[in-house]
Amino acid sequence: MPAIELSAGADDIEEAVRLLRGGALVAFPTETVYGLGGDATSARAVAAIFAAKGRPRFNPLISHLAASEQAAEFAELDERAREIAARFWPGPLTLVLPRRRDCAIALLAGAGLDTVALRVPAHALAHALLNAVGRPIAAPSANRSGRVSPTTAAHVRDELGDRIAAIIDGGPCAIGLESTVLDLAGLRPTLLRPGGIPVETLEAAIGPIDRPPSDAAAAPRAPGMLESHYAPALPLRLDALTALPGEALLAFGAEPPSGFAEIGWLSRSGDLAEAAANLFAALRVLDRPEFSGIAVMLIPERGLGAAINDRLRRAAAPRQ
Repeated sequence: MPAIELSAGADDIEEAVRLLRGGALVAFPTETVYGLGGDATSARAVAAIFAAKGRPRFNPLISHLAASEQAAEFAELDERAREIAARFWPGPLTLVLPRRRDCAIALLAGAGLDTVALRVPAHALAHALLNAVGRPIAAPSANRSGRVSPTTAAHVRDELGDRIAAIIDGGPCAIGLESTVLDLAGLRPTLLRPGGIPVETLEAAIGPIDRPPSDAAAAPRAPGMLESHYAPALPLRLDALTALPGEALLAFGAEPPSGFAEIGWLSRSGDLAEAAANLFAALRVLDRPEFSGIAVMLIPERGLGAAINDRLRRAAAPRQ
């Protein structure tokens, strides 16, 4: 049965709340990407998220909250965590924190770890939904596992339209790139996934941030750490300078190389924020069987470019 299409109206939000409280799955927009929402306190709802996505169960989920004050109900927050939450929530930042003993979030959502991943989205519709439902909502990106993340309701319909109960259409996502994931469960903060807040911005606020060990993908502590992830069906080739036969090009900057079958633009002006917002939608447009593959121009490894390159490297990695 196809998913019900809902709007941002009060009656539709009420219907979404009814579905979520009943254990159904509802996709909804955030400022980053569309999330596949399920009641984070229900192991059955969380299991349904994994089933709908075809997601490996060892890959943790982010639980979304209506307000930063709610984090203390589910996680242990030290002074450092409280300060970071106050500065960057609501926003595209996920914090991995020690799980409280009485945490109501299902263990399955955290892949059985002693931590929980929490975020307060900066999106009016997401806030209204979370506030109305009155419980944390586990919400990975609303796509099949390993595939390109959705930034419009149409993307969600294409990926999961026959696997979930409803989709709330809130228009395109403003950032178009998943949240930055920062692990605060240890003595030193560790970047688990670059994302919507550049790591330089975080380091300017809190000081040096460690990077995860090279084998972190084997037992990920956060979403998006699997080596092969965010992948289109076509092979992806990075840092392209010339065309191979039949390739499409994902272009960045005013002067793309010639000879490609089609060009999709991240940003003609070389703007990294624009490129981040366009990344997943542009990949989807070029992921067509008439092309032999997708080539990508060099993206600067700075600011949001680090997060874009992280997604592209995972998309280009050998398929699992």
